[in-house]
Amino acid sequence: MKVLVIGHPEAVLGFSLAGVEGITASTPEEINKALDDALQTEEIGIILITQDASSLIQTRMDELRQRSTVPLVVEIPGPNGTSADQPSIGDVLLRAIGVKL
Repeated sequence: MKVLVIGHPEAVLGFSLAGVEGITASTPEEINKALDDALQTEEIGIILITQDASSLIQTRMDELRQRSTVPLVVEIPGPNGTSADQPSIGDVLLRAIGVKL
């Protein structure tokens, strides 16, 4: 099972250093295409999408959060980090895949 990151270039680069593939996307069209491709790939089990990217396709993200099981779609902090009322990236990954960073 593979993990794929979609969104901000810095997040994609950071995850690539850990061996996780990613797709840089900054427009709704690019994000939707990347999601469509990822959802059709059976090897991908988890899709991480940065908050800045997910905010551009909020309606679709809401639908994916409600009905997506495999692959699991998880929103991660963007380049500005998390606000005080949002969980850290470590907490998000712990809930999503059971790994504590």
